[in-house]
Amino acid sequence: MDGPAVLAAHAALQRRLSRYPKEYAKSCAFSAKGMEVIVGEERGMYFVRINPRPDKCGWAPGTVLGFDEFELYAVSPEGKVLARYPYMP
Repeated sequence: MDGPAVLAAHAALQRRLSRYPKEYAKSCAFSAKGMEVIVGEERGMYFVRINPRPDKCGWAPGTVLGFDEFELYAVSPEGKVLARYPYMP
């Protein structure tokens, strides 16, 4: 990945993690390790999809958590989150 794509992925992941309640912070399933980050670029803007992957933390494949939907972000090349797809409040 190029530098701006890494910045975009990091910014979106930090935004996602900040949305979890603080008491979840020590749980692997609600950490960066428990997420899958996919980055795409179109016309100079990055689109970052974050999928929860509790199976990366030892959970059984197919496990569904309370916050188990993907999130999609639009991010500038400088790493500024511009928008979040509003699938969930």
